[in-house]
Amino acid sequence: MKIRFHVPVLTFALSLLALSAFAQTPAPTGPASPVVHADRTVTFRVSAPQATLVTLSGDWMPVGKPENMTKAADGVWSITTEPLAANGHLYWFNLDGLAIADPVNPRIKLRQRTSASLFEVPADTPLPWDLRDVPHGVVLTEWQKSMVLKRTERIVIYLPPGYEKGNARYPVLYLVHGSGDVPESWTNAGNANLILDNLIADKKARPMIVVMPAGHAIPFGAPGIGGNSNSQMFDRYLMTEVIPFVESKYRVATDAKNRAMAGLSMGGGHTIHTGFSHPEMFSALGIFSPGLPPSFTEINAALSDPKGTNAKLGLIWISCGEKDTTVQFPRIQEFAEMLKQRGIHETFQAYEGAHVWPVWRSSLADFAPLIFAGK
Repeated sequence: MKIRFHVPVLTFALSLLALSAFAQTPAPTGPASPVVHADRTVTFRVSAPQATLVTLSGDWMPVGKPENMTKAADGVWSITTEPLAANGHLYWFNLDGLAIADPVNPRIKLRQRTSASLFEVPADTPLPWDLRDVPHGVVLTEWQKSMVLKRTERIVIYLPPGYEKGNARYPVLYLVHGSGDVPESWTNAGNANLILDNLIADKKARPMIVVMPAGHAIPFGAPGIGGNSNSQMFDRYLMTEVIPFVESKYRVATDAKNRAMAGLSMGGGHTIHTGFSHPEMFSALGIFSPGLPPSFTEINAALSDPKGTNAKLGLIWISCGEKDTTVQFPRIQEFAEMLKQRGIHETFQAYEGAHVWPVWRSSLADFAPLIFAGK
C-alpha cells in the first residue's frame, strides 16, 4: 500500500517541524563558564574572537578594578581566580566597552540596569543559604495598584512551610532591596527563602512571612517627586498600602511585636527612615550596609526620646562589611555609635567583605533568629 502526501499537507508538517526546532534551546556550544574547582578557584571563559580587550568584574574584587582576561588562539578569553569565599557571587564581562552577563550561564542577576551573572562556591558543610532537603516555603508575586506610586507594582512574598494548613497567624518581616535592584533581588541573589527555610527547619527562627516590596518608590534614576525623596515616598507606600494589603489578605499577626523591618543599602536607609519615624509599628529593625540619610532631621523624634524608642524597638541591629567603600564602613560604625551615645540600644555586626551579597546573606541569617523570639 502506498501512502501519498498532498504537497500542502507535507509543507505544513515540515513547517511545524522547523518551528519546533527553533523553539528548542540551542545545543550547548562554546566554553563552559564558570567552572568552580575543588580548591574554590573559579575559571571564567567567554568566546569573543573579534574582541581586543575583555575584562572580568566580580564582587570579590575592589570596586572599579576589573581584571584582564587572556585570549587563546580559538578566540576564547579566560581567567582563573584565587580561592574565593564559599558563598554566592556576582560577576560580568566587558567586551571592548560593552558590559554583558556570561552568555553561557543561565543564572542571571535581576536588576534595574545592565546584566550580570551569579554562581555559588560551595562550602565543606552546608551554609545557611544553601538548598537543603528541608520543608520549603512558597515564593509568590502579588500585583497591587498603588495610588502612592501611580503605577501597578509587584510585591514578592515568602510564605513559610505549612502556611497553607491550619489557621495560625504569622509574624511579618518587611525586607527591602538595595538601589538598582528589584523586589525579586532578595530571593534571586540573596536566597532569602532558603535562609528562612533552613532556619525554620533547624528551629533557629520562628516561622514568619517575609514581604519584599519595591524599594524604588520613585523610579530608578528619576528625580524626586513633588519635593519628596525616595525614602519619603517609600514610607507612604509601605505604611498606607503594602502593610494594609498584606494584613488584609494573609494570616498575619497585626500587632507591632509581630512586625519587623530590614533592608540592605538603600533598603537599609528606608529602614532607618521608616523604622525610626514609626517606632510604634515595629519591634525590630535590621539595618544592613545602610545608605545613611544626609541628616537625621526626620527621625529626631525617635532620637530625642531614647527611653520611648527603646521600649518600642526591642532590637536595632546594624551590620556592614569591613571593606565597604560604597556606604563607607567607618560612617556606619559612627552611626551605630551615635545611637549608643543618644541612649538608644543597638547591636553592631561587622563582616569580612564589601558592599556585596555575601555580607547581606550573612546579615539576614544572623538577624532573622533574633526577631519575634519568645513571642
